[in-house]
Amino acid sequence: MTSDHATAAPASRREILLVMVGLMTAMLLSALDQTIFSTALPTIVGELDGVDHMLWVTTAYILAATIMMPVYGKIGDLIGRKSIFIGAIAIFIAGSVVGALATGMTELIVGRAIQGLGGGGLMILAQAIIADIVPARERAKYMGLMGASFAVASVIGPLLGGWFTDSIGWEWCLWINVPLGAVAILSAIFFLHPNPRDRGRPTLDVAGMVLLAIGASALVLFTSWGGGQYEWSDPIIIGLIALTVVAAVVFVLVERRAAEPVMPLTLFGQANFNLTTAAGLLTGVAMFGTLAYMPTYLQMVEQVGATEAGLLMIPMMGAMLPTSILVGNAVSRTGRYKIYPIVGAAVVALGLFLLSTLTPDQTLWHVCLYLAVFGLGLGMQMQTLVLIVQNTFPITMVGTATAGNNFFRQIGASLGAAVVGSIFTSNLIAMLTERIPPDVAAGGIDGANSLTPELVGTLPQEAQDIIIGSYNDALTPVFLYLVPLSLLALVLLLFVREVPLRGSVSEDAVPESYEVDGGSSAYLERHADQDAGDGREPTRA
Repeated sequence: MTSDHATAAPASRREILLVMVGLMTAMLLSALDQTIFSTALPTIVGELDGVDHMLWVTTAYILAATIMMPVYGKIGDLIGRKSIFIGAIAIFIAGSVVGALATGMTELIVGRAIQGLGGGGLMILAQAIIADIVPARERAKYMGLMGASFAVASVIGPLLGGWFTDSIGWEWCLWINVPLGAVAILSAIFFLHPNPRDRGRPTLDVAGMVLLAIGASALVLFTSWGGGQYEWSDPIIIGLIALTVVAAVVFVLVERRAAEPVMPLTLFGQANFNLTTAAGLLTGVAMFGTLAYMPTYLQMVEQVGATEAGLLMIPMMGAMLPTSILVGNAVSRTGRYKIYPIVGAAVVALGLFLLSTLTPDQTLWHVCLYLAVFGLGLGMQMQTLVLIVQNTFPITMVGTATAGNNFFRQIGASLGAAVVGSIFTSNLIAMLTERIPPDVAAGGIDGANSLTPELVGTLPQEAQDIIIGSYNDALTPVFLYLVPLSLLALVLLLFVREVPLRGSVSEDAVPESYEVDGGSSAYLERHADQDAGDGREPTRA
């Protein structure tokens, strides 16, 4: 079989920039789709009469995307990335069309699931393709631009969602993906020119993929449902936890014997992969736990509207965007990278601590400043961790390794939103039950479920103060609970070994970490031999 896998030929700066148009558009599609629904969802579920199925609009996408991440990474390593990158975008567009034409919640959820089947490959393949055409030493600045795409999407997503909903219709939250997807596909067709090479007949790890899908599904579902739709002690949640554990154990046994495992256990034999992946998971918990509930805090405590709450998140992304670009350029210029995620973890911890000190009496400037500190730390970490992972393995394993790293970060995101939400909700209900006087409760306040920003604004000042104080006291301590996670990430990153970044794509075939860290398994040797067989001599730094 002739593959379209991009490998050794160096690309010119113009060619790289043209390819980056498509890659950044794909990254924008993936990130935008996770944020644009936040302000449109109340209107959508109201029009489609499906408030009781609201959770599935988000869960269907996250679940499908999480499952597909390792699959796209592995298949890309086996047969090449250009064709499946185009296919993933096409699937994503198809899901967008299905969702935009939906006349009921079932069709919308199906469309979102189809989107996830394609969306799981957009970010993974974009990050892996840039590794195919740009050496690690130069790659950092391009990875910084990719990180900036995520920051941009996080800001404009809620704003676009609100504007579409209030003007031309929520369906355009999905229709917008069609022209953006077309740009990404055309860019890949005309500007991405990988070198063909013979990889033989690929062997797919079907059993591993199925087990990974079962385990990831159970994990995402019990973290999404637990403490909310179901109590943690509910038999459904306990069953899902048990299924997650059983699937994980069987998955490990299957992967030990698979010829081309979807998530090779040799990944976990590399210290840098383990350290950066664990740090990325912990950072994902903190990041998405904060992103999920800060807008609610701003609306309920600061008494701002939904659109204003979205605008007030700009300082976080406004700090993250330039930091990601500047750090990427600094890494490319100096070749040194270890210090940035370490400092970033410390700054994230500082930002979380500052957020934990918020009170209703503080001005919005305090909130904006603390969010900017938080975003500054994230900008120093996220893309640098992916670069370290890619620099740890032969080029024929870059997709698999990148997918593995992102898979666990997505799991961290799911855990973060679920755990923070569970603690926040339980704290809030307990505080409102304790603090709201009987006469106020008799006036139409039925705990947390009946409270909206508009309703709170119509209550007597005394009742407003109680509710606002409860929201503040329920959420801000959770930020303090997240500080140790960032500090643990910092400690893990101290042990990362700073392997010199390669100066050419061919040198990326066998990084020093492979030689030194004992990657002598048959699997790693086979992939290193495949790289060398393409005419790329392993180069020792």
